[in-house]
Amino acid sequence: MNPGHELILILDFGSQYTQLIARRIRELGVYGEVVPFHAGLAAVRERRPKGIILSGGPDSVYDPDAPKVEAALFRSEVPVLGICYGMQLMMHALGGDVRPASGREYGPAVVRVVEPDARLFTGLGPEERVWASHGDRVEAAAPGFRRVAASANAAYAGVEDAERRLYGVQFHPEVVHTEHGREVLRNFLFDICGCRGDWTIAAFVDEAIAEVRRAAPEGRVVCALSGGVDSSVMALLLHRALGDRLVCIFVDNGLLRKGEREQVLRDFRDRYRLEVRLADEGARFLGRLAGVEDPERKRKIVGETFIEVFEEHARGLDATYLAQGTIYPDRIESASVRGPSATIKTHHNVGGLPERMRLRLIEPLRDLFKDEVRRLGVELGLDREFVSRHPFPGPGLAVRVVGEVTAERVAILQEADDIFISELRAAGHYDAVSQAFAVLLPIKTVGVMGDYRTYENVVALRAVATQDFMTADWSRLPYDLLARASSRIVNEVRGVNRVVYDVTSKPPGTIEWE
Repeated sequence: MNPGHELILILDFGSQYTQLIARRIRELGVYGEVVPFHAGLAAVRERRPKGIILSGGPDSVYDPDAPKVEAALFRSEVPVLGICYGMQLMMHALGGDVRPASGREYGPAVVRVVEPDARLFTGLGPEERVWASHGDRVEAAAPGFRRVAASANAAYAGVEDAERRLYGVQFHPEVVHTEHGREVLRNFLFDICGCRGDWTIAAFVDEAIAEVRRAAPEGRVVCALSGGVDSSVMALLLHRALGDRLVCIFVDNGLLRKGEREQVLRDFRDRYRLEVRLADEGARFLGRLAGVEDPERKRKIVGETFIEVFEEHARGLDATYLAQGTIYPDRIESASVRGPSATIKTHHNVGGLPERMRLRLIEPLRDLFKDEVRRLGVELGLDREFVSRHPFPGPGLAVRVVGEVTAERVAILQEADDIFISELRAAGHYDAVSQAFAVLLPIKTVGVMGDYRTYENVVALRAVATQDFMTADWSRLPYDLLARASSRIVNEVRGVNRVVYDVTSKPPGTIEWE
């Protein structure tokens, strides 16, 4: 999408933090976009960015296969900020000296600002707490640069050539652990690049509607409405752009949260006036999952069955376009400089359908982060309570029923999960945690209810706090809240006689159990 606003391009060299750079820039009101490091100077110039940021990365600049950029990039008269590997690459390309460090810096570090007039550090103190992650360091700056900051293990923790508007830092200003990283980026955007900071979600709505109308000037558009935030926001945006040319298919796979089917159909048919076709396919999904316990097989079965069902129900709609709720992190992950990261879990969407169904693809949210999608939802009229819903896995409760998935076990989990979430909301803690849910375990334990001995299921409760879902800490919920949820689940959900609370962080655990 052409944002129609000032643009900062981030060249991706494989850092795990690259997406955070774009996120922080957008939070400051400037449109930031990630592109592969090998995008090419001509393509970069064509976008006419106000500034360029070179991300960090895992390589060493002196390795034969290390990613590089054309040296002419540094003569383009566009301000450039190099972060960690990006700074080392800049120094190496322009005649500086980069070598392996005798003492590596990974984690918290303190940077001393040695030049009070350093533009990146304007308004900051003489010492800054930062987050470092590097094994190499600059031993000598390239000609024309001066040292503006240093740390215990990096004599050149910050450099600048103000005349050519080239800057570098040997730490990560984009992560929250860098105390004033936001101010460093602000100085680059506004003082050095001259940005105004006029990018907003409200402006995005008009641009996105115009682009959808250009991409689909005629013909029907079909999309999968799951009830999740991404697909719901996408459907409302498309409806505003296309009106009755949009047809939504809601697939009930029998693995939804309690009351979700009724809520989605009621809200989107009656309240938002969308055309929603129901695919009532729970029996088919549960049949395919019978006897399957391996979580990866569950995910693949649900994904493959979803494609099959969606294709069948879309076949008779005479549609020309397929809309997907792909968001920015999904797109950048699949186009990573090093390829997709190692598989931790397999997701499913309607990937593969465009080619098989010969439909043209529309992805109206492809330039947004999750928090931006939520703000867009509010802008489009979705209830804040709906927009703030916690993430729900694509395979649904299939991955929260540990072990075999049956209709009976799904029903038990639906009731337990509904009680836990309702208690969180009643206590005012739902929005204070990032994700919360119940898990049905594949074991039974002995209990006593009244005068009877029981041998029934165990439910685990999980609640985590996180900023980016890459790491997460378990939430310290009040004991009385956990006690109420546990008591209600044991007393109200037939087949459960024990409740436990998961106190594992990520890492070493994952957020979901499967």
